[in-house]
Amino acid sequence: MSYQSIFRTDLFAGQTIIVTGGGSGIGRAVAHELASLGAHVVIAGRKLEKLETVKAEIEGEGGMATSTGSVTAVSCNIKVEAEVTALFDQVIAQHGKVDGLVNNAGGQFASPAEYISLKGWTAVIETNLTGTFLMCREAYNRGMNVNGGAIVNMLMDNSRGFPGMAHSAAARAGIENLTKTLAVEWARSGVRINAVAPGLINSSGLDNYPEAMRPIIEQTIQDTPAKRMGTESEVATVITFLLSPAAAYISGETIKIDGAGSLWRKTWLIDDHKNAPEPYNGFTIYD
Repeated sequence: MSYQSIFRTDLFAGQTIIVTGGGSGIGRAVAHELASLGAHVVIAGRKLEKLETVKAEIEGEGGMATSTGSVTAVSCNIKVEAEVTALFDQVIAQHGKVDGLVNNAGGQFASPAEYISLKGWTAVIETNLTGTFLMCREAYNRGMNVNGGAIVNMLMDNSRGFPGMAHSAAARAGIENLTKTLAVEWARSGVRINAVAPGLINSSGLDNYPEAMRPIIEQTIQDTPAKRMGTESEVATVITFLLSPAAAYISGETIKIDGAGSLWRKTWLIDDHKNAPEPYNGFTIYD
């Protein structure tokens, strides 16, 4: 069964688009979407085996052919500058230019802030924030500064903080501001850069969380006005729109994909306590 896109099949014909984290989850769905619309998709990630599996799906093995475009799988750890440079060396050598970039790769783990080690903190910041910056910078310097292009970054709904993932919340906040900053700096080159902020998505990424997270996930579903999780395809189609000419006048923005969850959310239970600061009252006449 082929991937069914709502966009016209030749939307990205002749374009080369890099998708990081393309070996699973949302990145996999984005790769299928873009390939079905005629793009040459370069899927990048740390594990080549997973990338090759997605490549085979797109090319039609197992009856999952989606492609009017094509796909290349390249191993790359986005937080390692030399590997990012090597990725662009290969893509430019093979395809001449990069038209679009989806900075989907990232990662985090659930933990109260007081238990996050420096090693864990650094790993999440480098993967999410530093990796996104390196990919954006290289895309710009290797052709978008001349040819223009579109970039979409991956955020999370941290508009009210994100208790339990302080490291990722901080990194994604940095990415959001980076997105706004680059939208202004690079507008002169015809580069648009936006972001998406998915809520709870029914993705393979949920498999990385321990079983203890399951009650929190179930509670989050109930606290979401839509009363369900989103799908990988629902995120992929918004990313596709932002890459497309239909979004030509959109830059520096973040689109939430969360079933209105950011408007009504409870993800962190506050224990009963009596540790609130003493009330302040400047009107001592009432003491």
